[in-house]
Amino acid sequence: MLQVAIASGVICAVIVSAYFIAIDQYRATAANGGVVAGGPRPTFVKQLESLLRPVSRLPARTAAQLRHKLSQAGNPGSLSPAGFQALRYSLAALLAIVGLGLGLLFPLSLPDFLAAPLFGAVFAALGYVAPALWLEQRISQRRHQIQRSLAEATDLLTLVVESGMSLDEGLLSITERFHNALGDEIGKVLREIRLGRPRMAALEHMADTAGVADLHHLVESIVQSDQMGVPIARLLRVQATEMRRRLRQGAQERAAQASSRMVFPMVGCIFPVLWVVLLGPAIIQVLKSLK
Repeated sequence: MLQVAIASGVICAVIVSAYFIAIDQYRATAANGGVVAGGPRPTFVKQLESLLRPVSRLPARTAAQLRHKLSQAGNPGSLSPAGFQALRYSLAALLAIVGLGLGLLFPLSLPDFLAAPLFGAVFAALGYVAPALWLEQRISQRRHQIQRSLAEATDLLTLVVESGMSLDEGLLSITERFHNALGDEIGKVLREIRLGRPRMAALEHMADTAGVADLHHLVESIVQSDQMGVPIARLLRVQATEMRRRLRQGAQERAAQASSRMVFPMVGCIFPVLWVVLLGPAIIQVLKSLK
């Protein structure tokens, strides 16, 4: 009976969700005079955000922090803070239903009234935490991409500027050469400049959003050279050389740590097998002699 009740609840939830989505589409069509607008249709996440708007509202400070994290992650799926929160609630509800079903099918020597809620609560917690972990992993991945590409991009920018071209043309050449997180961030800077934002303000915003120390130092140097009238080509050459030195130093440090990190796999995996191979025949002979 409990399984039938859960299945009925899921079916009712789907019907109610479809009903509210249909109402929203009908209101949008009626607002346009009975004609569907020719713009792009809202995505599923946007529809989910509008459906869960009463429960996905966040305080202003929390929403600002989440918006900053989404910007650091590259705005995946054009998610807003409310949309991301609605996605977390939806995934938690979906996995809670899955957990209830698994609790009924595999009670693990527990009563059904205890196993089903326990599985449901655990799966709901996983569904709520998983998007946040995915967001942090995406932020870390983009920072790693920017860090790895920054030295080469600085060399390219230096060559372009030394050839007599402007800084904007150098930034454009980076977007054409690097199709990764760094290219995306530079592309945002160029779009902001075209919209009228000051160049240095756009660069500083990019450095604050990316959260990469080397990029922040590079932008600070460019801003200071612009304020003090120092030739930017010479400054970029110095920054590129310094980045190469830091990358080389980091690689040497990781290489020095490799020997100490190999101790644990050797002790845990190689040495036991080696002792078994060497001492196994002798132990067998000793046991035979004792018999």
